[in-house]
Amino acid sequence: MPTATLTSKGQITVPLPVRRRLRLKSGDRLDFIFDPDGRVLLQPKRTPFESLCGILRRPGQKPVSARAMDAGIEKAVRARWARASSARK
Repeated sequence: MPTATLTSKGQITVPLPVRRRLRLKSGDRLDFIFDPDGRVLLQPKRTPFESLCGILRRPGQKPVSARAMDAGIEKAVRARWARASSARK
């Protein structure tokens, strides 16, 4: 069973087997859930995908279609490729 030690600053390092099992990476947030029997459960704080809907919306700005997004991405990639190609010459 993996264990961790609490530092004088109240910090712990989550052991590698636990990080792997929870698929944690640097910067992830964790929830501590207290059971009535005294146990503390640790789980990653996950943001439901549905809650992200509309977070990039700006008042007065028209929605952009997926086709328009793809075209913008393609244009940016082509420009970047052109800059990289000219820099190599």
